[in-house]
Amino acid sequence: MGKGFTLAIYPWVYHAKYGPDRTWSEEFLEKPHKTPEEEADLSPEELDTLLQKRNSFPELPLVNYTTQYGLGCFEGLKAFPQPDGTLSIFRPGENGKRMAKSMEGLNMPPFPPEMFLRACREVVRKNKALGFVPAYDPEWAKDGFVSGHSVYIRPFSYSEPAIGVSLSTNPWVVIVTTPVGSYFRPGNAKAVTTDKARATPNGTGWIKCSANYVIPALAKKEAEDAGYMEAIFLDALERTYIEEGSSCNIFFYMKNGTLVTPELGDTILPGINRNSVITLAMKSGVTTEERKISIQEAMEDAEEAFVTGTAVGVSYIESITHQGKTAVFGDGTMGELTLTLQRTLKGIQYGSLEDNHGWMVPV
Repeated sequence: MGKGFTLAIYPWVYHAKYGPDRTWSEEFLEKPHKTPEEEADLSPEELDTLLQKRNSFPELPLVNYTTQYGLGCFEGLKAFPQPDGTLSIFRPGENGKRMAKSMEGLNMPPFPPEMFLRACREVVRKNKALGFVPAYDPEWAKDGFVSGHSVYIRPFSYSEPAIGVSLSTNPWVVIVTTPVGSYFRPGNAKAVTTDKARATPNGTGWIKCSANYVIPALAKKEAEDAGYMEAIFLDALERTYIEEGSSCNIFFYMKNGTLVTPELGDTILPGINRNSVITLAMKSGVTTEERKISIQEAMEDAEEAFVTGTAVGVSYIESITHQGKTAVFGDGTMGELTLTLQRTLKGIQYGSLEDNHGWMVPV
């Protein structure tokens, strides 16, 4: 996964707890820290000790439905440095709505989207006030902000104490933030289909459920060990139709000029970057379809392929290998449409292009 995620939690974190009175109580907690400059001067051992303290939550129970059975959900969103020194979060309202739907799908009381939005903005603001924020670098624009840094925001649910198999009725919602850079390793954009099934009909594939990421992590590791960047999942029943990448939605630009992405259902996560790319493509006049697409059709008729997600942004796929056969898209480099969509999305996020959609929310 390259150098994307770093477990260097920023000092301010957020807790909300659903109580017996059916209301949410919330608090911001300031974890142990020094100034960013002082922390940069610490030895690796000293910094690791400090970061371990920030990643310690003794007020939360260790044994519960989340740790024992994976009963939990989470979100991932980013705050992007802007040229004027401010920060803006990309479409946090959509993450808040999805988090509430995920919790409802797990039969939990949903966290109100308006509380989600307010908490995300405030926890980023509090950390920025301490200096824990990447500074905007004009050099990022030279590669279309592929090398840009941002603040990763990770809200997640966490259940009350428990050991028997059951459901959570009084969960916590916790929000932490970390620095994040580029997700994929440069120089390898090859994908391979996996025999593993990410999700089954009538399951939790549409929920951003913690347990859903175990199989993709295994499949991605297998793909990387075999020399590929990404694993591609097919549907669980017919093993014919493409569904997702290991942790991202997938698109194909067909030779007839149509952009195709698998239609949403209960086995595919409704990605926010997915939705954004569809909007950008349609606004630019590209015919866009959400429908089933078989692995055979993609390998025979697509001239570009790319994946989307909070971590990956828009990242091109050079080729897909399936059952020993490999299809290379175009000339094996990033295609024109993929590049346009990537640079448009990142340009909006980093403030170099006008946001005509109301996607960026100032901190």
